[in-house]
Amino acid sequence: MPRKLIKRYLPNPEKIKNNKFLSLFGRFIHDPQLWHLTRYSVSNAFLVGLFCAFIPVPFQMLLAAGGAIIFRANIAISIALVWLTNPVTMPVVFGFTYLVGVWLLGQESSTFEFELSWEWLSQNLNEFWQPLFLGSIVCGVVCALLGYVGIRLFWRLHILSAWQQRLKNRKQKKAS
Repeated sequence: MPRKLIKRYLPNPEKIKNNKFLSLFGRFIHDPQLWHLTRYSVSNAFLVGLFCAFIPVPFQMLLAAGGAIIFRANIAISIALVWLTNPVTMPVVFGFTYLVGVWLLGQESSTFEFELSWEWLSQNLNEFWQPLFLGSIVCGVVCALLGYVGIRLFWRLHILSAWQQRLKNRKQKKAS
């Protein structure tokens, strides 16, 4: 079952529940439905987590946790998927989303030297925020939908395969 594979890589739910930043969600974080591994909760977690991974804001994990509560998704998977955009992948991902936004807006991409400072952000934010956010939303929606549909298909194919294997085993037992 996909459940066994997923459980192997998930962190301990108690560790996540006791996170000081997630205490902001109060009693909602302790809802047992947010910790079950079902086809619906995992596919919704991919929907929420992949979308939040593409949103260029700090505290993406809090957004993913809130989205998981709203969409009744597995909270651990939602939070884990946000880490697709980590400090190593962030320049590539957000550079790509910026280019998608520029293309969608029909603008020319401007070249600029990125510097992680408040001064640079305050001077250059007006120039790149629209294409960045539009590209991030579009890429987030596309990846989230692909992840949702992909997990639903994977889960269904896995179940069909298991049923076929059981049928095959039953036929072999009857034949012997």
